[in-house]
Amino acid sequence: MRPAVVRIGERAVGDGEPTYVIAEIGINHNGSVEIAKRLIDGAVEARCDAVKFQKRTPELCVPREQWAIERDTPWGRLTYIEYRRRMEFGYAEFAELDRYAKQRGIAWFASCWDVEAVKFMERFNPPCHKVASACVTDLPLLRALAATRRPVLLSTGMSTLEEIERAVASLNRHNLLIAHATSTYPCPAVELNLRMIQTLKHRWPDRPIGYSGHEPGLVPSWVAVGLGATFI
Repeated sequence: MRPAVVRIGERAVGDGEPTYVIAEIGINHNGSVEIAKRLIDGAVEARCDAVKFQKRTPELCVPREQWAIERDTPWGRLTYIEYRRRMEFGYAEFAELDRYAKQRGIAWFASCWDVEAVKFMERFNPPCHKVASACVTDLPLLRALAATRRPVLLSTGMSTLEEIERAVASLNRHNLLIAHATSTYPCPAVELNLRMIQTLKHRWPDRPIGYSGHEPGLVPSWVAVGLGATFI
């Protein structure tokens, strides 16, 4: 069988290739482009291959009954929908970060949480897309990602094997990468279940298998690579 390899931008990712390392920025920028740039700088200094953001359309991703719930935020007490809107970068902010990442020589992409977010991110010609574990059963989203014809990284936290199989069937098999994940934040070592990496490699030997970790420390990531994870 041919090695499981998918190209993400200029890098080949998969069996026999150097581990592809993605630094998670997510929404840790707190709505600040300058903080996001500093996080990109940290990823470059750490010699990561890419950084990953998250992109949501708040009106689609926040249940209507939760819009008015108040919570403490970096900007004081806000309703949940106001908080989510403040956390989202628009086109101008991502355009600035796109220029900055190119200047620093690092790839970037995002986890899209809804179909409108996919359309938004496509404007930046990303090297790939990411499916967050919470979206594994969102088949319309998966079909929208498949329609881009770009590589897709699928995280599998909270999912049964049947749900993972349904998601894989909804995506383009030839450019799909699958990541084991455990959706606990932070995740204690006893819940990591890293041998699931080998289970996924056995089930999909023609796909690059990786690991998306949410635990403190680096040792689990090293172990994951030892067990066959081709991207982290």
